[in-house]
Amino acid sequence: MNNSIMYNFSDKLKDKFINELFEFIKIPSISADSKYTKEVHKTALWVEKALKKVGCNKTKIFKTKGHPIVFGEQIIDPKLKTVLVYGHYDVQPPDPIELWDSNPFDPIIKKTTLHPEGAIFGRGSCDDKGQVFMHFKALELMNLNGLLNCNVKFMIEGEEEVGSDNLELFVKKNKNLLKNDIILISDTSIISNVQPSITTGLRGLSYMEVLVEGAKRDLHSGLYGGAVLNPIHVLTKMISKLHDSDNKITIPRFYEEVIPIRKKDREKISLIPFNLNNYKSELNINEVSGEIGYSTLERSSIRPTLDVNGIWGGYTGEGAKTIIPSKAHAKISMRLVPNQNWKKISKGFEDHFKNLAPKGVKVTVKTHHGAAPFTSPLGSAGYTAAKKAYTKSFGVEPIDQKDGGSIPIVPVFEEILNSRVILMGFGLNSDAIHSPNEHFGLFNFFKGIETIILFYKYYSEKNKN
Repeated sequence: MNNSIMYNFSDKLKDKFINELFEFIKIPSISADSKYTKEVHKTALWVEKALKKVGCNKTKIFKTKGHPIVFGEQIIDPKLKTVLVYGHYDVQPPDPIELWDSNPFDPIIKKTTLHPEGAIFGRGSCDDKGQVFMHFKALELMNLNGLLNCNVKFMIEGEEEVGSDNLELFVKKNKNLLKNDIILISDTSIISNVQPSITTGLRGLSYMEVLVEGAKRDLHSGLYGGAVLNPIHVLTKMISKLHDSDNKITIPRFYEEVIPIRKKDREKISLIPFNLNNYKSELNINEVSGEIGYSTLERSSIRPTLDVNGIWGGYTGEGAKTIIPSKAHAKISMRLVPNQNWKKISKGFEDHFKNLAPKGVKVTVKTHHGAAPFTSPLGSAGYTAAKKAYTKSFGVEPIDQKDGGSIPIVPVFEEILNSRVILMGFGLNSDAIHSPNEHFGLFNFFKGIETIILFYKYYSEKNKN
């Protein structure tokens, strides 16, 4: 077998891969909006076809109560180790559309300061279509060059951006189909294009929606102003009480199960390359904020948080309409750290939020979804292979890094399938995922393919029978 790895991509091959990724991005697979259900299902068909093209000899689309799950596999020898690749083909809504510099579903390549070779701009370019597609192309190249020495399975879902509600049941029902030795996921980031990192932890999540109701209808602000409670006023006051003066969350017992941060862990974080001035400049802000006593990197990775994700109510159209609205709404998310139970946190939030309400309004609290925190052990065969792969492809040893985001299904995978998850991301925090002008660097895309191929090489060598 030829053990060399393709480090250089010809212009023809690059153009081919980019054009195929453009096709993928062009389909608006917005899982959160029912108006796009047909497009989401269309994307599942596209994914299945793509898996067949790159070498999967068995593929299937599984229906769920929500959006489909696409499965594919290439088994070259049942005696060999099996890698299960997980990713998602659904994307976040592109709103607000007016803040995009180009059509979010008509991808283009533009050069930027951080991406002098160019970056693909479009919704899903990084999260997660671009990163999923790296795995497709890695398999294709391994097949073309006789490099594949593991069995490969793919499970690509269409509901990650709305909480993966149906995936856990699917995994439980299909444990034999999904049986593997290691799970590989690219849905995270690296520190920079000159300093790679391996994500060794994820925060958990609790996602809530609240409703404050006053009068039975919108009221004339001249006739009723000053005499009745305004639900928007009430809601904003309640939200303001969710943090204290030190920016700590005020929910009773919220921190009760949080494990104290070890000194050596804080020292490791302090060694991560980080320039606060560059951070503020990139975000166009004058100052950072957060829990007193912690650095910016600590606040955004290893400490729990609470944020308002959206707030609405009353009249927001053109011109004026003098009313006291009857309802006010907000969506609130909490990022959780190891040992916090998202269901307990959600119940604690509900009780606390209702207790903050004054008499005269009705408060409804809804739990949308949640996720447990995840920590990956160091030193496993998968971790070692990933570390060697990053070191070889980037020429620099990767740094272990905790990620502030959440992938709801990751801890569930380890529990149900009894196999380790390795997070090999290639995006940058500046890639504007979930925001207007999301993008993914061409360097990152092709470097990701190269590093994934190297992972298979080192993992199979480590696990030769």
